Amino acid sequence: MSALHANTAIVELPFNRWDIPEQNPQIQHSLELGDVLYLPQLAFPLTKKEHELLTPALVSPKRKNISYQPEKQNINGVADASRTEEVQQLVDRYYRCAVSLLGSLLPGYRQALHSPTTSLRLHPIAAWRANTSWRKDDTRLHVDAFPSRPTYGERIVRVFSNINPHGEARVWRVGEDFASLSARFLPELKAYSPFSSWLQAAVGITKRKRSHYDHLMLELHDKMKGSTAYQQRGLQQSIEFPPGSTWICFSDQTPHAAMSGQFMLEQTFLLPLDAMQDPQLSPLRVLENATQQILI
Repeated sequence: MSALHANTAIVELPFNRWDIPEQNPQIQHSLELGDVLYLPQLAFPLTKKEHELLTPALVSPKRKNISYQPEKQNINGVADASRTEEVQQLVDRYYRCAVSLLGSLLPGYRQALHSPTTSLRLHPIAAWRANTSWRKDDTRLHVDAFPSRPTYGERIVRVFSNINPHGEARVWRVGEDFASLSARFLPELKAYSPFSSWLQAAVGITKRKRSHYDHLMLELHDKMKGSTAYQQRGLQQSIEFPPGSTWICFSDQTPHAAMSGQFMLEQTFLLPLDAMQDPQLSPLRVLENATQQILI
């Protein structure tokens, strides 16, 4: 496997609590460069009753995970209705811990993070991979792009915690910096069609019209996953996130692939570009500079 590009790094942080003092802006800058913030001592402890929820049978058939929208108090994907309240209490507690952590770790984003979604992932990665298409196969290196929910350049911030009770690490591959990645694939991406974008929104395939930017990001996601050569020989490194650890990245910028593991909590937020220290590092600005076009 190739050595990782120098512009990407795993930045280890020493915190072991979710409520920490406000931190130096350098941490925020590191995240904006595409680095992964790794907190090896930051566990999300579960109660004895919550440990009983760690079974794939709790997830509704054909769903990848249990999903929670904290602002609406809306939870989906719990197969056993009698345990819905317990699951909601667990994921809501994780959401609140993530809000507290990011508010101090990344204070420049504190008032700007929005549209939170919390996921409880109970399936082993190997089992899910066997029953999904290559586009949905997250063991392939990719950057995140939402097929039905265009972001119009807003950032995707994700907080992950390994809650595996059996000592199993979550193993990731992490790829090169976004500028190098996009330069590699941009000539292969299909041209944007405003009519197709309008039509998909009109018939309900997307929640709103897909922007030129969102089209390119979705094309990039698919081209990465579809390229066997890139998956095998692209710049990348492997990292293990053991139980009791937490990590954070801009998943629309940092190429990543989840290779193995089971039992994880994940918190997603969207972030407007103007909340960034340096919006020029965002995928939107990188792609606009590369294409010499306004993409939203």
